[in-house]
Amino acid sequence: MLEIYRQVKLLAEVDVTVLILGESGTGKEVVARLIHKHSRRSRQKFLNINCAALPMDLLESELFGHHQGAFTGAVRDKPGKFELANGGTLLLDEIGEISAHMQAKLLHVLQEGQFTRLGGQQPTKVDVRVLAATNIHMESALADKSFREDLYYRLNVFTITVPPLRERREEIPYLIEETIRRTPPEMKAHGFNHFTSRLMDAAQLSDWHGNVRELRNFVTRTIIMQDESAAIHELETKIALAADAERRETATHLGDKHPGMRSAVRVVKDRIESLMIQEALNASGWNRRQAAKSLNISYRALLYKIQQHGLIPGMHHHFDPTGSD
Repeated sequence: MLEIYRQVKLLAEVDVTVLILGESGTGKEVVARLIHKHSRRSRQKFLNINCAALPMDLLESELFGHHQGAFTGAVRDKPGKFELANGGTLLLDEIGEISAHMQAKLLHVLQEGQFTRLGGQQPTKVDVRVLAATNIHMESALADKSFREDLYYRLNVFTITVPPLRERREEIPYLIEETIRRTPPEMKAHGFNHFTSRLMDAAQLSDWHGNVRELRNFVTRTIIMQDESAAIHELETKIALAADAERRETATHLGDKHPGMRSAVRVVKDRIESLMIQEALNASGWNRRQAAKSLNISYRALLYKIQQHGLIPGMHHHFDPTGSD
C-alpha cells in the first residue's frame, strides 16, 4: 500500500488516465480520490459514476447529458458528468460492466476530448481527467471480447492494482481502530473503544472476501451488538470452515495425483505441526504471544499457522497419520 501511495504521488505530476484494478471493497475509490487530491486538478470537482448501477440508456444520458425532448421524460436540458467534471476528475467505476455500444462511445470521447449530448447536434469539448476502476479480470474480458482492446489500452496508460485485504493483513488492526474512531459516539454504548486481543487476532486471521467494506461492516455491527464473544465465535467458525475446505481440496488434489512418499510425509508433517501448535495454545490459555515464545517462532508466523490449520479455542487434535480425524 505504501508503494501504491508512492505511485499516486508520482501521478500528481502527469495528467494521464489511470486504470484501478482490485476486488470489490478493496478501496479503489479511495485511491481514485487520492489521485485527484494530489493532482493539479485538486481544486476542481471530483465526480464518480457507478457504470454497473444504471441501465445502459440511462448511463449514456448520465455521462453525456441530454437536450429537452431527446427521449420521453427529458423535460429540460441536463448536463452530463463529463460537463459537470470539466477541469476536474471523473471516476468511471465498474467500467468492466458497460455495453459494447457504450464502450465505442467512451473510446471516441477519450480520443477526441469531446462528445455530443443526447438529442444534440453540436459537440461539446471538455478538459476532464478520466480514472476508471473495475473488479473484473481484464485479461479474461479481453480474451472473450467482452471488453474492447482499444478502449483498454486507452484507459490503461497507468495501472494501479489494489491488493485484497487478505494479502495485507497487517493493516487490519489499524483499519479496525480507525473504524471505531470514526463511529459516532451515540453508537458506542458503554464507551466501547477497542477490540480485545483475541477478537483482533481472529480478525487478522479471517480472509474478508468482501475486503475493507466487509471488515468495516463487521466492526460497526460488533460495536452496536456489544457482544464480543459472538463476534469471536463468528470469525473463528469461518476460519475453521475455510481451513477445512482448503484441507479437503488439497487431499482431493493429492489423491488425483496418486501421492507418493513425499506427499505422505508432507501430510504427516502438517498434522504433527498442527498438534504441537494446538497443544501450545491450549497450555497458554490461547495466549498467542506466549505460545509463539514456547514454540520458538514469531508471533506473525504463529498467526499464519493458526489460519493455515484452522485452529480455534477448544479444539483437541489426536494424531492420526492417515489424515482422518
